[in-house]
Amino acid sequence: MIQAAITGVGGYVPEDVITNEDIAKIVDTSDEWITSRVGIKERRVLKGEAKGVSVMAAEAVKQLLQKTNTKPEEVEILIFATSTPDFIFPSAAAMTCEACGIKNAFGFDVQAACAGFIFALETGSNFVRSGKYKKVIVVGGDKMTAITNYTDRTTCPLFGDGVGAVMLEPTEENVGVMDSILHVDGIGINHLHMRGGGSAHPASVETIEKQMHYVYQEGQVVFKHAVSKMADVSAEIMERNHLSKDDVAWFVPHQANLRIIDAAANRMGLSSDKVMVNIHKYGNTSAGTIPLCLWEWEDKLKKGDNIILAAFGAGFTWGSIYLKWAY
Repeated sequence: MIQAAITGVGGYVPEDVITNEDIAKIVDTSDEWITSRVGIKERRVLKGEAKGVSVMAAEAVKQLLQKTNTKPEEVEILIFATSTPDFIFPSAAAMTCEACGIKNAFGFDVQAACAGFIFALETGSNFVRSGKYKKVIVVGGDKMTAITNYTDRTTCPLFGDGVGAVMLEPTEENVGVMDSILHVDGIGINHLHMRGGGSAHPASVETIEKQMHYVYQEGQVVFKHAVSKMADVSAEIMERNHLSKDDVAWFVPHQANLRIIDAAANRMGLSSDKVMVNIHKYGNTSAGTIPLCLWEWEDKLKKGDNIILAAFGAGFTWGSIYLKWAY
């Protein structure tokens, strides 16, 4: 039986940093307030004229190609999970392929907000499992600072920029993407969204005046749903695959809020030393958080490690993937 195995990880975060002290100069907040409520100390921002998310993706993918000894022309598919493409069209996937010299692939964007990477990972895995494709790149990341309202003290401390990427290849070993549970429920539409810029509310003077081109979030509602859904689905995938807390080597949660991460880990019975956390450094990079964790922890991962990925995002979208590390 063909499994889809991750054979390499690449990542990129911009050099420029926005600290909590920087945020406190813009809106009425403090380092203590932000740290105690969400666990973020700083976040990265991509600066420069007309630089979109594909600029970061190109760096992550080039690194990935180098690490896996893959020529650009060998890549067959590139799937990009993002809510902040450079343009509405063409896709950020197309722009990333062009920047990396990937000419023999097809590519497309996946938009599932903060759960985008795990949705895209399952999609890419199924292309590999089909037996038809041998080298599939899954990218996840966002330029969240581009849609962050820096006059809104409830959301502006949360978001940062960054992109991660993984290579998927076929294997007949008992490793790779083993199982997934993915969900969407439109109940969340009014609680977490960006109203402006789509076909319902195209950009106009009115949409700009009403600040409709920024993330809008009702924090308490989203927090409540995220805690229960991420914890439930992570516990469910463990139970379904007969994994005890001792069997799980690593939990890789979406980095939105440290309290949500802790609640999910507690539900799974996992100690903090098994949980990947980098929210303090990068904030919420949306679809980028999970692959950036894998990128940072890559040298600590061992072949056969049982890894649980979990995310929750706008839509509401959420889910979990059980992964067995392949190298």
